[in-house]
Amino acid sequence: MAEPHSGGESRAASINPSTQEIGGTQQMNPRRLKGHKAAATCCVASRLRPGVIASSGEDGCICLFDLRCKDVLFTIDVGEEPVSSLCFKTGNDDILYASSGTKVSCFDIQMASSWKPLETYSYNKDEINQISFSTKSNFLAAADDSGEVKIIDSCQQSLYRTLRMVHTSICSCVQFVPWKPWTAITGGLDLKLAIWDFSKGRPHNVIDYGMAEPDSNITNGNAGQCFNPAFVHSIAVPEVDMLPGLNKVCAAARGDGVIDVIDLEVELANTKSKSSSIAKGSQPRSRKADAQSAKTMGQVLRKRTRLDYSLGGHTAGVSCVSFSLFGERGKFLISGGNDASVKLWDWSKCSYPEQASCSTHLSLTVNMNRKVNWLCTTPTDSENLVVCDTSKILKIYTVA
Repeated sequence: MAEPHSGGESRAASINPSTQEIGGTQQMNPRRLKGHKAAATCCVASRLRPGVIASSGEDGCICLFDLRCKDVLFTIDVGEEPVSSLCFKTGNDDILYASSGTKVSCFDIQMASSWKPLETYSYNKDEINQISFSTKSNFLAAADDSGEVKIIDSCQQSLYRTLRMVHTSICSCVQFVPWKPWTAITGGLDLKLAIWDFSKGRPHNVIDYGMAEPDSNITNGNAGQCFNPAFVHSIAVPEVDMLPGLNKVCAAARGDGVIDVIDLEVELANTKSKSSSIAKGSQPRSRKADAQSAKTMGQVLRKRTRLDYSLGGHTAGVSCVSFSLFGERGKFLISGGNDASVKLWDWSKCSYPEQASCSTHLSLTVNMNRKVNWLCTTPTDSENLVVCDTSKILKIYTVA
């Protein structure tokens, strides 16, 4: 049932990365949004209604805020279990999906008189960690503690596919790839990141961060911190209409303090190349053909970019990562971590071939008082960074 609460305090702290010393550190007094009775776990911003924010908490509630207003607009009581993740339906921000325990519930936020779910899905057998809605179709994905991901057809209101047999531990995150309608990416606490063809339920490629990788595949920064495993906590994929020239990449937030930025096109091209070689089997190849193939792959191949503590990055596990929605969309890669900090990386300076190094492109560090659970950005010039830490209060900053 909708319940009004006392809410926001003051204006959002204003931070302009373009006027700060590179890698500068700031500790500001943000605007605070109140509504939850326990720690906030997730937040999402409406693309179609700038300034509208939904957040979830360990109190089993969803809070809906409009940043033009002081107080929380509504509170939805989902249940006794914590609400772990939220996402809006693509193209219709009236429809909000929420995961709690092993179920996914769908709400119409315009139906303030009744907060009964429009739909409820109970296909997952273990606790759900993240849900995500495809930008190109009506598919909803739910990643859970068993290592499985359920792909749900929201149009048919039925289970479409189960992604399994890759993650051997908790599957912590899932995202669809906007420019490849049948591709999804998952990450887990088994140190694996998988790129899937979810129409077939098979992985295109699996990256195992538990295995040593040759230095030639790594640029910018060193290996992760040895004391923390490279759990994959969060994945971000840029939208198709973001910054022109932005590589078709995926950013993975890891438990060893590293943000690994992967060129998905290269990963998929390498997979196709291996498959082609296996299919050809013992067919003879000339040295000229081999040399031409190597030259072609050399032209395509881009090294992975790792943003870590040696570049001013996180000194503990990275809990979340996101591409910015404000200003030049996708210009900033924003990360939050267990070191109680938020980092803004000017990714636009790293996304072109002529840029050899991203070592000077940490634009800003915002110090928090607590570990960061989640963050999101809004498509507005001000009050455009929303942070959920381990407290029950959301923090709002202006970083434009």
